[in-house]
Amino acid sequence: HDPDPVPRVLEHARLLDVHLDPAGQAVEHADRLAPALGLMAGLEGVLKRRGIPFGQPCPSPWIRGLMRSIRNGRPHQVIDHLIACALIEGRSCEKFQILARDLAPIDRELAQLYAGLVESEGNHYANYLLMARGIDEKETDRRLDFYLDLDAELIRKPNRAPMLH
Repeated sequence: HDPDPVPRVLEHARLLDVHLDPAGQAVEHADRLAPALGLMAGLEGVLKRRGIPFGQPCPSPWIRGLMRSIRNGRPHQVIDHLIACALIEGRSCEKFQILARDLAPIDRELAQLYAGLVESEGNHYANYLLMARGIDEKETDRRLDFYLDLDAELIRKPNRAPMLH
């Protein structure tokens, strides 16, 4: 048993080209996916053609709540961060599935964009959990239960901004 498995797991993340920055990933996914879908320049191109300015996303109280619960100190900080990122990716996967399905009859271009993101978000969800379990499986399972309870609590809190979690 490794005395400190964190470096090994982080190297695994590097090899998989998994990023620990979900916000940065969204733009990267759009750029990678755009050519395959025949979009002019990814999400930014779709927005530009529709006259919608590309700006910073609104801060999410749900994400902020998840991130505030990350403990300090290795390996707990890394495990918590990976679990929080997994939940963010999992929620994105759910949102993109719903958006792709419901937009299909009214906006084929956006529906295809969202449908193309579903698989990568699901893969990131799984990779983050696998990396956390690679550090400490029992602690990851224990903290995943904690985070799922926190997720349910955070979703129930009212939010003034009209946004999906």
